[in-house]
Amino acid sequence: MWCAAAGLHVIAMPRERNTLPSLPKLGLGTAAIGRPGYINLGRDADLRDRDERTREFMRENAHHVLDEAVRLGLRYVDCARSYGDAESFVASWLAQSGAATSGVVVGSKWGYEYTANWRVEVGAGEAHEVKYHTAAQLAKQLAESRENLPSLALYQIHSATEASGVLENEEVLDALAALRDSGVVCGVSRGSDPAIARASHEALQTCRPSIRRAIEVARGGGPLFGSVQATFNLLDQSAAAELAAAHEAGMCVIVKEALANGRLTERAPDSDKLALLREEAAALGTGVDALALAWVISHPWVTVCLSGASTVEQLRSNADALRIAPLDPALHARLSAAVRQECDEYWEDRKALQWN
Repeated sequence: MWCAAAGLHVIAMPRERNTLPSLPKLGLGTAAIGRPGYINLGRDADLRDRDERTREFMRENAHHVLDEAVRLGLRYVDCARSYGDAESFVASWLAQSGAATSGVVVGSKWGYEYTANWRVEVGAGEAHEVKYHTAAQLAKQLAESRENLPSLALYQIHSATEASGVLENEEVLDALAALRDSGVVCGVSRGSDPAIARASHEALQTCRPSIRRAIEVARGGGPLFGSVQATFNLLDQSAAAELAAAHEAGMCVIVKEALANGRLTERAPDSDKLALLREEAAALGTGVDALALAWVISHPWVTVCLSGASTVEQLRSNADALRIAPLDPALHARLSAAVRQECDEYWEDRKALQWN
């Protein structure tokens, strides 16, 4: 099959054993509710003082947000081993909620080790998470994820890039094929890699082929990966062609950072781009965040767009995107042209965001 949108050949093989069920277009990401520190703008105002963000408080808050997600009709929950205690928070919520969570699909990611040790900020030379794309790390983290989430439906490589070599690691690919054959969908996440944030425009091109490569990888006569996840929003639209190609190849497309870590909300510094969003959102009787999310889910190739809400109130505001989507094509095109940011600039701005 030839995909004109991305200019590449894709493998046309059956994916019936390696696909997620039909889902609402909005899901919940748990990066902001699974650990005390994250980079979303204004997070200090959302949660208790950072010294009071105990595991008990964060678990309770996560449960409230998850309860609201189900009430609003969201059915996909996205975790990662590096999101602090996100997996265990989701597991305890599933255990407590019982029948109310029927139909909820849970995915997680492996490859990053959480190293912040429940701190909002880490010391000089330290990192909040460290990436290991090895077969040993996959085995270790898969065992941890399955212990937390026996009903795990999707397991993704966290921030695969060409530089990491994970999509060429035969031992990893064989292990993922065994996981796929056991009934768990395998996926590739790409986007928020520190190497990308530091990259020049030329270097960025070498980081992007992870989506193209993921489409092509096959094991046992069929595609290895059933889903792809990437950053895509009004500011950074650079992944559009590759994500459209993944959809055309039969993969689920999961969008993360659709609000650019708060830069597409009322919390962002005033700018011409935000002024336009405010004007158009007001005309629709909604919030800037909902309009930015509606722009994403109006793309026909998006399977699920993740809300990264920290609180119930944020999630309710985000969910209004479902009411106003799909957007009028003229409005969609106007926003696409007016709000777009150069990819290099986008990642430089993201790199400057502070953990809070």
